Amino acid sequence: MSSTTSTTSTRPTGLASTASTATPVQTKGFVRGFVRRSVQRPWRLAAEASALLIAAVVAFPLYWMALSAFKPAGEIESTEPRPWTLSPSLDSFRRVFGQQEFGRYFLNSLVVAVTVVAVSALIAFLAATAVTRFRFRFRTTLLIMFLIAQMVPIEALTIPLFFQMRDLGQLNTLGALILPHIAFSLPFAIWMLRGFVKAVPEALEEAAYIDGASRTRFLWQILFPLVFPGLVATSVFSFISAWNDFLFAKSFIISDTSQSTLPMALLVFYKPDDPDWGGVMAASTVMTIPVLIFFVLVQRRLVSGLGGAVKD
Repeated sequence: MSSTTSTTSTRPTGLASTASTATPVQTKGFVRGFVRRSVQRPWRLAAEASALLIAAVVAFPLYWMALSAFKPAGEIESTEPRPWTLSPSLDSFRRVFGQQEFGRYFLNSLVVAVTVVAVSALIAFLAATAVTRFRFRFRTTLLIMFLIAQMVPIEALTIPLFFQMRDLGQLNTLGALILPHIAFSLPFAIWMLRGFVKAVPEALEEAAYIDGASRTRFLWQILFPLVFPGLVATSVFSFISAWNDFLFAKSFIISDTSQSTLPMALLVFYKPDDPDWGGVMAASTVMTIPVLIFFVLVQRRLVSGLGGAVKD
């Protein structure tokens, strides 16, 4: 009589199965990766905490400005300021919008900022393309002059610009604000766009010419979309510079207050003997809103690169 021996096999499951099937090399790699992540985690947490701290420090003045705009006069002038308000009020905003000239100032600032952005972006795009794609005499000298122009403080040029605007007949007009801002925005814009134009391969330009595209078509239909992120970045700089300008508005708009811009509206509420801090903060908050809206609208373009259009 023969006896039959049955053998039962047990299959490991879960972690036991993974451990039994993993090779020594895989196990060592997993251990090294776990240790590396454990070591890097504190540094990552420290970096994130530092970024949050810097963001809080930068955002706190904006928060205090907006908070003061909603505080009643008694809380603003209190000797014990609090980072909150017990009774928010819109009185400061009512005083701001109650000014007859405030709407006019807002429109003037918008005209100046939009004109400076459009004109400087167009000229900077053409100039950056010229200094990048073409070889001509004194090209390097021209680029160095752009850098030197950025080093000169605006305050040192205010008086010469005043006489120049007077000779051109532009005093008490928006042109006295638009022309200087275009001139001061162009060196930075050209330098920045020069890098974007240089990043576009020349092979792409040659391929467009082989396919029958003219230089004008290549410039506006191929090159312009590729460097558009750079145009957006320079536009943000130009817009903020023109929108927040106080020096030129105070220096070149002398008698005709109807040509004043929004920063001049702060002087209506700031009086040396009796300053209206609620009105100043409310007007400053209203001034900040268009800049934030403009940045939100273009922030995607700021972080976008040339993308796959320049890939092979």
